[in-house]
Amino acid sequence: MDFRTLRYVLAIAEYQNMTKAAEALYVGQPTLSKFMTALENELGLKLFRRLGHRYVLTYAGERYVERAGQILRIKEDLDAEMADILKRDVGVLRVAFPPMRGSYLLPRVLPAFEALHPNVKVILLEGSSDENDRRLLDGRADLAFYSRPEETNPLIAYQTIAQEELLLCTAHGHPLEKLATPDPGGAYPHLELSLIRDERVLLLHPEQRTRQIVDAVFSEYHIQPTNTLCSANMRAVMGLVAEGYGVSFLFDSHLLHREDGRAISLFRFGNRRVLCDFVAASRAGSYLPQCAQDFVEIVQEAAAPTDWKAEESEQTVEAITPGRYRHFKGKEYEVLHVARNSETEEPMVVYRALYGERGVWVRPAGMWCETVERDGKKQKRFEKIE
Repeated sequence: MDFRTLRYVLAIAEYQNMTKAAEALYVGQPTLSKFMTALENELGLKLFRRLGHRYVLTYAGERYVERAGQILRIKEDLDAEMADILKRDVGVLRVAFPPMRGSYLLPRVLPAFEALHPNVKVILLEGSSDENDRRLLDGRADLAFYSRPEETNPLIAYQTIAQEELLLCTAHGHPLEKLATPDPGGAYPHLELSLIRDERVLLLHPEQRTRQIVDAVFSEYHIQPTNTLCSANMRAVMGLVAEGYGVSFLFDSHLLHREDGRAISLFRFGNRRVLCDFVAASRAGSYLPQCAQDFVEIVQEAAAPTDWKAEESEQTVEAITPGRYRHFKGKEYEVLHVARNSETEEPMVVYRALYGERGVWVRPAGMWCETVERDGKKQKRFEKIE
């Protein structure tokens, strides 16, 4: 028995089809079929039952696949450790991200990692947090990045990268805003969770970690929304919230990287802040090569709030000075100050409406400086008029 044998069996188990497994292994289908027949004859056991074109594991096959996976993972750990000793800095690193988090972290992380390890090939895997856990445990991923689960798995090691807060989100101007109470010293007003009972609640899918944390919140506060809509697309959920189609619960880190310029109102809820660690996860006890350790460090730097502050930079903040501004829809406002969010250090514009009740509002500086498209023409969201 050699490592090739183990990989062949694992491929057939994964694809449950001899032709697809052969394609993945870059061998001919007849060659793989003959190999499987010879192996089963040698063992004196059937590893697969054939059901039409599908190959389904027998009990002996299940045990074989489990042990084969363990053996190959040990070999990969050994190869990685030997490569570190030789300082060859070559190999493959398989990293798993949920799609939303990857959309704003990977453009910062991958170029920096390639500059540091040009000979290490990165294989990117995308999926829900639960799916990425499975990839870690069966050896398909070396690292996974996601929110720490409520119940941790003893077979997985977690390294905290940043702390995030779960917030209740509504469209700007939603009637619930009038029921919110100020949170002295806090970044967001407070809204009683019971007030959403009659609202449409936009939820992510159960395999997504944010949804699991939200379900735990509902259980803790005995909330059972009856009008819900589920989507795996977090950006779609954000857009629907902005349109007033429903309310939702999302982490502040995701909200900071919205591409949609429409305003969303954010609230804390319950009798305590709902905080969660953003973590780098790996198989407990496995060897992490230097390139993997460096990848985690680069993600940590990219996820740091100071990076968001730096990228918005002085030019965004300095472009906003006190005075009168006209919104692209025609109404006028007065900028009073440019402040910073006490939790994230994000620049915020404090401004007063020059009409009606002359209410005072706060808007992210990046959103204030955006350009918008109206009637086919691009224009500034707010234009200074004096």
